[in-house]
Amino acid sequence: MKILVAITGASGTLYAQRLLDNLDPRQHEIHVVLSNYAQQVIAEELPGGLRLPDGVQTHNVKSMNLPFASGSNPPDAMVVIPCTMGTIGRIAHGYSEDVLLRAADVVLKEKKKLILVPRETPLSLIHVKNFELLLLAGATLIPANPSFYARPQTIQEVVDTVVARVLDHLGVPQKLAPRWAEEKE
Repeated sequence: MKILVAITGASGTLYAQRLLDNLDPRQHEIHVVLSNYAQQVIAEELPGGLRLPDGVQTHNVKSMNLPFASGSNPPDAMVVIPCTMGTIGRIAHGYSEDVLLRAADVVLKEKKKLILVPRETPLSLIHVKNFELLLLAGATLIPANPSFYARPQTIQEVVDTVVARVLDHLGVPQKLAPRWAEEKE
């Protein structure tokens, strides 16, 4: 599977790091693109910087000369993690000023899998209306809302409850977070 991971300037770059830690470049073709502001947030939140597994391809957000900028060569899936509300709005309204936004547009129009992980609170009506447009267009929204039923003990375990859901929706096997147990009869 060809997977594009896009990282924007929202707080929560650990979500992106944990996703990259759990995607195997030997099993998938993995591409990474960062928004203009993502580097500043990464510098604040990931003291050692973003760690990319060997084999992951990185791309400049301003280059439109990339395969996934065309509907003739879309990725199988794209994950925007974390995703700013500005990015949500631009994708929802088809504003494709850079390759990150253009790729999301391509993924939607080609009916591929677009997973957005918004990390914002509170939400305004504008945010909710943009969510609605994206859902109607076929995107999957997985807000960065962790679960606590497994009693996570570390920040990484909390983050992994969200990343596990992203992996589930990508169709990538994962064992990051336990699943809710079925009720006993």
